[in-house]
Amino acid sequence: MFSAGFDSPLGWVTVWGDDRGIARITCTEAPTDAISGVLPAPVRAGVDQLQAYFAGNLTAFDLVLNPAGTDFQQRVWKALLDVPFGQTRSYLSLSRTLGDEKAIRAVAAANGKNPLWIVVPCHRIIGSDGSLTGYAGGLWRKQWLLNHEQKSGQLSLF
Repeated sequence: MFSAGFDSPLGWVTVWGDDRGIARITCTEAPTDAISGVLPAPVRAGVDQLQAYFAGNLTAFDLVLNPAGTDFQQRVWKALLDVPFGQTRSYLSLSRTLGDEKAIRAVAAANGKNPLWIVVPCHRIIGSDGSLTGYAGGLWRKQWLLNHEQKSGQLSLF
């Protein structure tokens, strides 16, 4: 697995992947990951597009993705890709989109295991009452991302 990182407003972002695509993206307070010398095209593209996103110059990613997860997690992550930039959805509406509103807890759990935060926009999923609930990277990062998208376009709830 190859990696490349850069400093962002949220901390040190590292993109991990290979020729088959980006497998995960991590964010830490300081650089902790070794950076690979020669990078596969998907990893280079991931770094470039994430930097453009943080600069306010990109609202849609066009990347080759290859996250590891169960079939159910993959379905949830695929549904997250349909939530447009600058918009949010509730966990309940995401569950309904997937065909089973009773699966809300399982959907929330899969959302929390998303290894491709920002690119697969789990930060756009909020509570039915509009509250920011759960975010593996910390609620302050979720709030920052939503504010960033609001500045770059008009954020609309649901």
